[in-house]
Amino acid sequence: MANIPKTDDQVDQWRSVMFLYDSALKRVSTKIEILNNEFTNRYDYNPIEHIKSRLKTADSIVKKLKKDGYEVTIENMMEHLSDIAGIRIICSFTSDIYQIADMIASQGDVTVLHVKDYIKCPKPNGYKSYHMVVTVPVYLTDGPVETKVEIQIRSVAMDFWASLEHKIAYKFEGNAPANLLKELKACADMVDMLDGKMFSLNEAITAFAKRQQESQAGKGLSDTPQEA
Repeated sequence: MANIPKTDDQVDQWRSVMFLYDSALKRVSTKIEILNNEFTNRYDYNPIEHIKSRLKTADSIVKKLKKDGYEVTIENMMEHLSDIAGIRIICSFTSDIYQIADMIASQGDVTVLHVKDYIKCPKPNGYKSYHMVVTVPVYLTDGPVETKVEIQIRSVAMDFWASLEHKIAYKFEGNAPANLLKELKACADMVDMLDGKMFSLNEAITAFAKRQQESQAGKGLSDTPQEA
């Protein structure tokens, strides 16, 4: 982050920093859209349902720093927070999640800093998602600045569950009744089952379509007149 303009004006420095994160967010979003389009053109299959992106607000950044025990400074914000710029990728199936993660990580100018796989190791409350923190270069007049972006990848079912969990946590300020938390965990188990069943159904549909296509191709060959 050495290329960030040094100034006594905190407002100008804040704008410069947030410009970096916004630019990194756009850069990663474009990469993901291109990868998704390429996948669709090559395999006639769209692995991504939709993409969401956001920048943390100033209030959220201050609260997070204080919660983690850091002084509220721009330097601490950039060094200790990984989710100022965040992208959420919603996929149809769990298998798509790892494929997309690999596609992102294989980009030449993307550096993966760390990964948290809450799919293989869910949180105690049932939360599942694949998190990766990466850096991408943002090219300024003074040179490139590696900037962090957090990417969350989850299935449609996982995202629905996470949205409900967030509402409960917000409503009860982290102190939800035990019976609600128990029901939430039960829902997480059902989401896991639903993901598995939907994947199996999709595999069956794909296999059926392939057999039909092969059958039609074979029928077309048999109907072709043979030369004497």
